Amino acid sequence: MNENMQKYLDKAQVLIEALPYIQRFNRKIIVVKYGGSAMVDEELKRRVIEDVTLLKLCGFKPIIVHGGGKEISRWVGKAGMEPKFINGLRVTDEDTMEIAEMVLGRVNKSLVQLVESLGVRAIGVSGKDGALLKVEKKYSEGQDIGYVGEIREVNAQVLYDLLEKDFLPIVCPVGLDDDYNTYNINADDAACAIARAMKAEKLAFLTDIEGVYKDPDDPSTLISELWVEQARELIEKGYIGGGMLPKLQNCIDAIEHGVSRVHILDGRIPHCLLLEIFTNKGIGTAILHQKESRYYHGE
Repeated sequence: MNENMQKYLDKAQVLIEALPYIQRFNRKIIVVKYGGSAMVDEELKRRVIEDVTLLKLCGFKPIIVHGGGKEISRWVGKAGMEPKFINGLRVTDEDTMEIAEMVLGRVNKSLVQLVESLGVRAIGVSGKDGALLKVEKKYSEGQDIGYVGEIREVNAQVLYDLLEKDFLPIVCPVGLDDDYNTYNINADDAACAIARAMKAEKLAFLTDIEGVYKDPDDPSTLISELWVEQARELIEKGYIGGGMLPKLQNCIDAIEHGVSRVHILDGRIPHCLLLEIFTNKGIGTAILHQKESRYYHGE
């Protein structure tokens, strides 16, 4: 068999391998938290959006929740303001909130534009729209960090309506409290709350690391499959620290509230979403309930 024919057969094999996954997740909701380098690098950005668009065209019901931390810091600097952090969380005063909302709105519409250019209808919504995200003021270890919100309610109907009309919703993590004040929301928290409220089949976090490590200094200790009990154990034994700690706690929380499985992926790897969802290999860390297998073998 000549080399060219083998190349085409290999392509066919990849499509066949994806078939049971497409069958299993058809019409299922998948929430993608989009952040990190994949938001800054234009080439990676396009590939992530291509992945999500393909998922949509394969019958999934994706929802994108995006952050904008790096971009917000850049614009805060441009305005001559000094970003302030308490316990790793951005202090959001009134001026910073104004900039954050403008920047997030700009990011939101650029993603809508990209999805539309690939032939899929997208709608960008803020957590303010239709009271999608209701919040209360968040404190960090008792300290006031300004207009940072803790989600207490998700009006999932807004997103169900958009999905039913065949739109791809792109959510900007800003919400309102009972007095209609505007609050910035951590995008991981927003993605987790939305996935919980909609009992999503999958929640995928695109990050700047390969996944969860037993030893963060040793890449060979990447854990590809993690049950909730094991994840808790890693936290209790002090293996997990830094930015991964709240992320992993969000994952556990999501699984315990009805999300079938959570994926932590390296957004710097082109097409990481497709590799994780459609192949037997997988590339990041999948967090699931005990007795569930990450891979689907058509059983």
